[in-house]
Amino acid sequence: GPVAETFRVIQGAVTEEYVRSTQGVFQFELSGDGGGTWYIDLKTKGGSAGFGKPPVPADVVMSMSSADFVKMFT
Repeated sequence: GPVAETFRVIQGAVTEEYVRSTQGVFQFELSGDGGGTWYIDLKTKGGSAGFGKPPVPADVVMSMSSADFVKMFT
């Protein structure tokens, strides 16, 4: 779905440079289609993004609808 596709694109865009400059972990609690817990880890070596809890505690947790999440990243 659109949420999974958005995270696939984000994962492909994560670079060591982003990880070095950001040093943050973002957790998204999404409601609606494709909802659930998702994350973007821009702190751990290599960075990562995907479904589930982040590998380290989140610095920021955002709750929103999956539709709003996709709009935010489009």
